[in-house]
Amino acid sequence: MSTTTAPAPSPTPAVPPPAHPRGTRVLLLLAVFVCAACGLVYELALTALGSYLIGNSVMQTSVVISVMVFAMGVGSLAAKPLQRRAVGAFALVELVLGLVGGLSVLLLYVAFSWLRIYMPAMVVASFVVGLLIGAEIPLLMTLLQRIRRQEAGSAVADLFAADYVGALVGGLCFPLLLLPAFGQLKGALVVGAVNAVAGGGVVLWIFRRETRRAVRAGLLAGVGAVLAVLGTVYVLADDIEVTARQRLYRDPIVHAETTPYQDVVVTRSTAFTGAPDTRLFLNGDLQFSSVDEYRYHEALVHPALSGERASVLVLGGGDALALREVLRYGDVREVTLVDLDPAVTRLARTFTPLVDLNGRALEDPRVTVVNADAFTWLRDAGRRYDAVVVDFPDPDTAALAKLYSVEFYHLLGRVLEPGGRVVVQAGSPFFAPRTYWSVAATIREAGYATTAYQVDVPSFGNWGFVLAIPGADGPPPTPRLARDAPPLRFLDGAVLEAATVFPRDRRPLDVRASTLMDPVVLEYARHEWQNY
Repeated sequence: MSTTTAPAPSPTPAVPPPAHPRGTRVLLLLAVFVCAACGLVYELALTALGSYLIGNSVMQTSVVISVMVFAMGVGSLAAKPLQRRAVGAFALVELVLGLVGGLSVLLLYVAFSWLRIYMPAMVVASFVVGLLIGAEIPLLMTLLQRIRRQEAGSAVADLFAADYVGALVGGLCFPLLLLPAFGQLKGALVVGAVNAVAGGGVVLWIFRRETRRAVRAGLLAGVGAVLAVLGTVYVLADDIEVTARQRLYRDPIVHAETTPYQDVVVTRSTAFTGAPDTRLFLNGDLQFSSVDEYRYHEALVHPALSGERASVLVLGGGDALALREVLRYGDVREVTLVDLDPAVTRLARTFTPLVDLNGRALEDPRVTVVNADAFTWLRDAGRRYDAVVVDFPDPDTAALAKLYSVEFYHLLGRVLEPGGRVVVQAGSPFFAPRTYWSVAATIREAGYATTAYQVDVPSFGNWGFVLAIPGADGPPPTPRLARDAPPLRFLDGAVLEAATVFPRDRRPLDVRASTLMDPVVLEYARHEWQNY
């Protein structure tokens, strides 16, 4: 009896992933590229906003980046259970990310203006945005493998290449395109809309055959809702920004703009008696009040112009008020004004209240305006000046601290004629004594003989300057007025003589000089001014 062996059952073939048209994978990687660009813009927008509102850009950048990177790790782990429904999960993540990221700048500005809880709000916003960005990678990897199976290494390489190139483009677009064209608030809203379309709409289109109709309809409705919210806020953005910004200032705002370098605000009081008070603020810090700015600028400029002054260099002072004082000397033949922000010098040329204050100084044919970073400009400067007036904002950011360094004053010495004079605004000896005396020590360390002096400016309080001449071993310069000095409203010889005397509680301190590699003046300024 013969027996036959039954054939073994054939193995069930693996179900291949649904076929996708050629080019689908490229379209998905393009979506990865766009979403990565959007993610980096959110990160840069949060750090820039913190630098404008709070200062201390190093701290703001460190907090945002560290919190976001940590949250990205958490988001990657949290996305693991979602990989079974990767299409819907990824689209939903991108919709929420577009909404939260797009509104983040506005919400943080409101938190700063009305609630005064900026730092906690920034940490929460950074964490939420980072959490959503982190959830993208495992979901995207799943979607890529659905289109075409690959070795894990190749899939990771393709995904990260699109992600990193997108981050590069986003990083360049933020300062070069978004800020100039839209500003911070509207720029974030535009990026949020792009994020929602790229992450939600494109992915749904690619995987439309694999997604149930109800899911597609719900997610597409979500895309529409996100775009509607962001679009509505975009239309209202100017009014929201004006209202929020006005909460930060006592007097009505008459001009406001955010430049690639800083937040510029001009306020003007509506006084019923006397002259109205026009004030300029950069990143929230008062630069002058029209009521008493003459005290500050007379004390800053005229002691430096008591010697040779045919050629004068003014560093900073884009409002042209120090320039106005320089031009009062008829024997000044040429003045170079170097200020970083063209928006400020443009304002000084065109904004009537400021033009009236500076006496149209920028229209004087003796004046040459250079919009450049003073540190970089000094390295390439090919000529010398009889006197230099240094009128920078206080060193409360890393970018400003380098302008109060030993290296900077060494560069300054290369453009100064032998026997020339330098004057530096150095902050308040009363409110920030360690900062003030550190500036003086830094100038001495760079090889100058110095004399510190201070005056009272009501809108600032007690304010200090350092007069310097090359040669640390020589006698210090004496603050004095030239015999042919123009008539002044505040300063005279007696005031200058008294200005060199400091009260016992504000005399020189044993503080360190500041350098590029050890910017101690930044730490002094940050700790002293945070109490005021």
